[in-house]
Amino acid sequence: MSDLTLLTDATVATMDSKSGGYGVIHDAGIVISQDRILWVGAVADCPPDYADAHQIPCAGRLITPALIDCHTHIVHGGHRAREFEMRLEGASYQEIAKAGGGIVSTVSATRAASDADLLHHALRRADTLIAEGVSTIEIKSGYGLDIDTELRMLRVARQVGQQRQVRVVTSFLGAHAVPAGMDADDYIDTVCIPALKAAHAGGLVDAVDGFCEGIAFSTDQIARVFDTAKALGLPIKLHAEQLSNIGGTALAARYCAQSVDHVEYATEQDARALADAGSVAVLLPGAFYTLRETQAPPVNAFRTHNVPMAVATDWNPGSSPMGSLLLAMNMACTLFGLTPAEALAGTTRNAARALGLTDCGVIAPGKRADLAVWDVSDPAELSYRIGVNPLHKRIFGGQA
Repeated sequence: MSDLTLLTDATVATMDSKSGGYGVIHDAGIVISQDRILWVGAVADCPPDYADAHQIPCAGRLITPALIDCHTHIVHGGHRAREFEMRLEGASYQEIAKAGGGIVSTVSATRAASDADLLHHALRRADTLIAEGVSTIEIKSGYGLDIDTELRMLRVARQVGQQRQVRVVTSFLGAHAVPAGMDADDYIDTVCIPALKAAHAGGLVDAVDGFCEGIAFSTDQIARVFDTAKALGLPIKLHAEQLSNIGGTALAARYCAQSVDHVEYATEQDARALADAGSVAVLLPGAFYTLRETQAPPVNAFRTHNVPMAVATDWNPGSSPMGSLLLAMNMACTLFGLTPAEALAGTTRNAARALGLTDCGVIAPGKRADLAVWDVSDPAELSYRIGVNPLHKRIFGGQA
């Protein structure tokens, strides 16, 4: 019996188009062997070598690469529903943080949670994303702010990938906030950098992130973390220009960051720097929406300078308690002006690039057979609908 599978009678959006479109193939087929794609094209052109493949008719459905959520914080304790109320009552993000809320309140809940509790809730969040066709999830630390809890968060993130059919990429985000009672410089030197070294030694970290903002860390402080990451051979990412512009994007570009995330206050000069560095701009409309921000990312500048744009949920308990990547795609279109093709590229091809992954994000020979089969006929429907999940089936590593 052949070990080949042929998905047939489908419309395929390969997302491998150099023109920036969907790369649609009508009346298409995809040949899969184990966890890899061998061939994609019009069924009429299917090579005779695959004639004995086991055929699975898709009844005209749309197939895309499985989605990739390239920025999440799904390992954490507690929730911050009261802060949601406070914002609606007029408190700003900065005021909540200064009052002991914000990230610091989640730190307390995360430190108090057991590993089992953290994993239980992280798995529930992962299941929600998987149910929308997500095959890869980036998970950050950053709610420990001490060595032990930062490492525990990363271990739990790894367990998510072991207990579910999903690929997990971890990011060390020790430079997320300054713990109560500590000086920021002391924290970087005595907690953050030692925790990063321990995480690297334990094989727990795939990339290094930071939060460069007036309420978090300066460019000089983040640079010290990045210097350590560089010495360890780890790629870097950065939360930058979310609430103001203090030079985080330019800093990250100098380190050739995989991605710079949020970037609402990035400038045209920042866009040029990202283009020169080959970095991805990760747009996070959930936080923009939740915080009721008015400064949108410079999407036109990113287009002008050919900066790849990714889209992610930023699922976290405070500024973006959003567990739907499909909704993030819709918001990226309605709030930031992306086209549906840009939004889908942002959760497939460009999201993979933001994570440094080269074996997924498009449908092409040699790539992983991570696919999403949708009960829609037009790729634009994935961004167009609000609160609708049209997933028919997710295929992960060739397995449905």
